[in-house]
Amino acid sequence: MDEKDNTYYAYLYHVNVETKEVTQWTHKKERISSPQWSTDGKYIAFLSNREEDNQVYVLSTSGGEAKKLTKVEKGISSFSWSPCGQKIWFVAPLKEGKTWNDEAEKEENKLPEAYIVDKMKYHADGVGLLPKDTYKQIGYIDIATVEITQFTEGSYNYNLQAISHDGKKLVMGVNREKNQDFSFRQPLLLVDIESKEETVLTDEEGYYGGAAFSKDDKYIAFTGSNRQYQNASHAEVFVYEVSTGSRQVLTEGIDAPVGDYSGGDIQQGASAPDIVWTDGNHLYFQLSTMGDVRLYFASLDGAVYPATAENEHIYGYDIDATGTFSLATISNAIFPGELFKQNLATGERIQLTNFNEALLNELELSEPEAIVYKGAKDWDVHGWLMKPVGYEKGKKYPLIVEIHGGPHTMYANTFFHELQLLAAKGYGVLYVNPRGSHSYSQQFVDAVRGDYGGGDYEDIMAGLDYVLAENDWIDDSRLGVTGGSYGGFMTNWIVGHTNRFKAAVTQRSISNWISFYGVSDIGYYFTEWQIGADMSDITKLWDASPLKYASNVETPLLILHSENDYRCPIEQGQQLYITLKAMGKETSFVRFPQADHNLSRVGLPNLRQTRLDQITSWFEKYI
Repeated sequence: MDEKDNTYYAYLYHVNVETKEVTQWTHKKERISSPQWSTDGKYIAFLSNREEDNQVYVLSTSGGEAKKLTKVEKGISSFSWSPCGQKIWFVAPLKEGKTWNDEAEKEENKLPEAYIVDKMKYHADGVGLLPKDTYKQIGYIDIATVEITQFTEGSYNYNLQAISHDGKKLVMGVNREKNQDFSFRQPLLLVDIESKEETVLTDEEGYYGGAAFSKDDKYIAFTGSNRQYQNASHAEVFVYEVSTGSRQVLTEGIDAPVGDYSGGDIQQGASAPDIVWTDGNHLYFQLSTMGDVRLYFASLDGAVYPATAENEHIYGYDIDATGTFSLATISNAIFPGELFKQNLATGERIQLTNFNEALLNELELSEPEAIVYKGAKDWDVHGWLMKPVGYEKGKKYPLIVEIHGGPHTMYANTFFHELQLLAAKGYGVLYVNPRGSHSYSQQFVDAVRGDYGGGDYEDIMAGLDYVLAENDWIDDSRLGVTGGSYGGFMTNWIVGHTNRFKAAVTQRSISNWISFYGVSDIGYYFTEWQIGADMSDITKLWDASPLKYASNVETPLLILHSENDYRCPIEQGQQLYITLKAMGKETSFVRFPQADHNLSRVGLPNLRQTRLDQITSWFEKYI
């Protein structure tokens, strides 16, 4: 982050895993992402925004300046090296009737044009109005001639999943349904590159992706979930045998979701492969389990077991071809994260980077205590309690209850800056994973659907009762609550149903399911998935809306909302603010320009700081 420029920069570094020597390879003010080695290890390609839109650059490992390979008008979405090392496959937006070689249209003196809406999926958070007649296509560029060849076509959005090691086949995802307003699927196709003949890997309801070829190209692994529980369905690992077309589910015996579902606020742009194959047709993947994100090993004969420890968050990884060691970026509650090399047989680790060492030496952090208690229906609920920094036995301290978004995400054993900030300000912090949270059973994550403000509310309040009974340092007359997105909904719900809190801060929240249905980019289907009703049942939507209970609110409530939030549009905050203000309630409304639903994670640095200042000053004023 550069405070002067009010933006973020990401540089490319090289780490020698034997000597642990770290070398910075790029120095320009830019954001580099998706670095990939060529097969022969002589080059590394990456995406960079040094000229606004992301383009592919190639850098020789022997030195020299990076070469800009593409100059596609709307930028490159993703790319992969061809195994031959002579070309790079990519995905990029392309307007119908245009080619990637066409000159970009000049915007100067261009008159504004009306946007004609003819679909329900026409806008998206972080994007705005979706470009008309523009679709993501797959193509490749010859590195020597810089000639681009378009591989896919038509009015469909394609994504490139994987390329076989022999360079003859690829896996792509595409939904070719004409009307996709109520289509929530992504078929995966195995394509012969020369003939373009397609073989269906999966064509089921739900999202499937992250495909990877085994080292011998005999198998294709991918992850995905069906729609049995809509967006609460656990993801699994699937393996497709190319020669027979048979498919097996490797993780069906594990009642936890494949992938990383942790919430956080410091790991911008972190990404990890869905599947990594090793020799012998073994594979590795992430699993969210009991508040951890761990690496798991699997073999085709059904063996599945954890490969990394508990109480941590693996947020990036790769495995060497022999399966001897992993490289992983690892965080825990008091450790922001660094790169490690781990022997997969012995578990022995070597830390390869120390980017956060100086920072950690300056800070005093609060190490959370894991808790388990009984929530609604006598179910176990997991969470954490943090003492304030500088805690002294015998003194009383205020407590802030933090509620995550989703609801199908989770608090994890990972570093969370906002929680540490509150602890540093002298607050205890309670954060729990109520029903609806991931990393537990399918029954647990599904239980919130159709019961917003029911068992989830009971779980959170039971957690508060539990820590109050077990910790006499907490001052029960000085309690605060905050959360964002679903956590904002729950904050609104809480202050309309109890006066136990002295102050509350609601962020990017939902207050009215009736209006949310029509204004959110996901409202018309997410509302039915989560509340179990659409606009034909206004009573049910209103009963689940915190706005209905505004007259009950006696807690001073700060409302934070982003101007460009298309997920939970700002009218949700506006309605709540005006209603409370008209009723003479203690409230304040802060609007953030140039910010979307992800303000707390990737918003402009000055606005993220303002957000934290607003939260802490509100609690300081009223608690």
